[in-house]
Amino acid sequence: MFNDIGALELVTIVVLAILVFGPDKLPKVIQDVMGVIRKIRAFSESAKQDIRSELGPDFKDFEFEDLNPKTFIRKQLTENEDLREIRSSFDLRQELNEVTDAVNSRETGPEPAAAGTSTTGPDLLKKPAVPAAEQRTPFDADAT
Repeated sequence: MFNDIGALELVTIVVLAILVFGPDKLPKVIQDVMGVIRKIRAFSESAKQDIRSELGPDFKDFEFEDLNPKTFIRKQLTENEDLREIRSSFDLRQELNEVTDAVNSRETGPEPAAAGTSTTGPDLLKKPAVPAAEQRTPFDADAT
């Protein structure tokens, strides 16, 4: 619960609590706060049990932490046999390398046109030629 509180922050909270409540009332305040936390935990656990009982026996192993999308996806990827098989057969790095090689080979040299196709359209993979300085439109800083 308090995993991300450092030592300096904890000392600051203790000093503020002593200043606000005083050393005489501080133990009673701590007991009251702990009692409230225990009641909240008991209430949440009973609510979880009620939800599990209402869902029925199919959801006996249901965990509320599984509702987190990251946890759900991680659990499905590790436990589902079909997805595990697909994941092992699919190599994303190899697929990306094949696509990169295909794009690079197209940039370095044009492929011969297949029968019935025309190459009259622009080659979208090649970078357009930079126009000469006199052909460029002048840059107007005031217009921007």
